[in-house]
Amino acid sequence: MYSLILPAYNPGPDVERTWHAVARFVAERAARGTEWEAVFVLDGCTDGTEGRLAALAADADSPLRVLSYPNNRGKGYAVRSGLMAARGRYRVFTDVDLAYSFDDVNRVADALAAGAEVAIASREHPDSRVQIPPALLGYTFRRRLQSRLFGAAVRCLLPLPYLDTQAGLKGMTAAVAERVVPELRCDGFGFDCEFLTACARAAIAVTETPVCVRYADRASTTGAGAGLRMLREVWRVRRSWRNRVLPPLPAPARVPAPVHSAAAGPVVQKAA
Repeated sequence: MYSLILPAYNPGPDVERTWHAVARFVAERAARGTEWEAVFVLDGCTDGTEGRLAALAADADSPLRVLSYPNNRGKGYAVRSGLMAARGRYRVFTDVDLAYSFDDVNRVADALAAGAEVAIASREHPDSRVQIPPALLGYTFRRRLQSRLFGAAVRCLLPLPYLDTQAGLKGMTAAVAERVVPELRCDGFGFDCEFLTACARAAIAVTETPVCVRYADRASTTGAGAGLRMLREVWRVRRSWRNRVLPPLPAPARVPAPVHSAAAGPVVQKAA
């Protein structure tokens, strides 16, 4: 079984659209013989999201579940909670606004099924595509520049070779989740960097998959203030993981097989 984890903080009424889209995706995959579940993690929502999803989740046989808690703890805490509550052999998390298509979700899931222990979407993958409305060209350029500057800082501070650590679509096997996630402490957006650092310390190979990025509006959680907070989190990750080493996962050998998709094969990197 596969698990899809969707962390959410005050997403508003649009969360119902996401719920129905995820329900259709899960049903379509089930019709093709692949079992999926979905876990919506409500990170201290105060906008009525819990009530909206409680009504939609009333069907006891639904493969969609809701996990909620009263206080806002941050995206990292929400993702960790969802990964540990999931039941799938392969566990994927993505943003609740579905910024990445289900084709991208399937590509990450296929990489895991093909042998990868960790698969991450990369907007910098040579086969990734970007769709930009003309009105957002300037905004998109600034976002890309900001992302690349942040990535360069991350590579200087942490033992990570990846060009894109922050894409909101990543997956792992249950074995990786159960071994690595309990070791993580970052509750904010630095979670991704801490997770990948822990993988490096446990000698876990990471497969990068291409995605199709669609910019539809100027909504962003990575303004100047958020960027500085993320850098502070990265610095804390550097300090807390400087001398830590995790035991490697047991056999079988962790050599991911190529992903069969419309895009070219993934890039597999193993951090030192």
